[in-house]
Amino acid sequence: MTVHFIGAGPGAPDLLTLRGRDRIAASPVCLYAGSLVPAALLDHCPPGAQIVNTASLSLDEIVAAIVAAHEAGQDVARLHSGDLSIWSAMGEQLRRLRALDIPVTITPGVPAFAAAAAALEAELTLPGLAQSVVLTRTSGRASAMPAAETLAAFGATGATLAIHLSIHRLAEIAAELADHYGADCPAAIVWRASWPDERIVRATLATIVAAAEGGPERTALILVGRVLAAEGFGDSSLYAPGYDRRFRPQSAGSRFARGDAA
Repeated sequence: MTVHFIGAGPGAPDLLTLRGRDRIAASPVCLYAGSLVPAALLDHCPPGAQIVNTASLSLDEIVAAIVAAHEAGQDVARLHSGDLSIWSAMGEQLRRLRALDIPVTITPGVPAFAAAAAALEAELTLPGLAQSVVLTRTSGRASAMPAAETLAAFGATGATLAIHLSIHRLAEIAAELADHYGADCPAAIVWRASWPDERIVRATLATIVAAAEGGPERTALILVGRVLAAEGFGDSSLYAPGYDRRFRPQSAGSRFARGDAA
């Protein structure tokens, strides 16, 4: 018996990985976070599968359901929205299951920030503008932020920011980041990225609060950075005609042509 933790993706049912689909189809028990995982993904469950919505369950109750499946020798598909590596609460479940010697696998999923970037038709790292993306959030009731992980600290780097779980603090965020990026810095909000009711607002740090007025108060991602304007950046050297690389040596004397490149 194995518990298969599966990243269910940002919302669109067809953004589930093939591995995730196959593991759902092979598991007679499915536990899913019903508040964010689309019901269409449950169509991949085998006939007669036991399907449990964990939205209203405590950690103890979730683990108890897994233990019951373990004792019955049944594999479990455990579905979480987005990707499991960030803000999934998988870590605390893994700790419990490892203590019980219950085997697990982890299947990654498409993260919300990637779906939001796709909706914006944006590359979040552009030459000369930003080569880093910071995935962060602000303090909430469920988890406080470590003292050193502040918007000011991240903003000082000029990196592209993908701010999760923080739409309720939009005005505070915009004001704080304007000190680092400038009030004219592009900003965007994507609500429910990849869902049928996806909504996008594009603005600047000076205008984003007014632009977002009346918008939903959850399942939103705030993106901030000069890359969102897609202006003022150079071409990557990767495809430049004179760039010497392994798959396109520029001369017979190239270290790549000689075969001595590391």
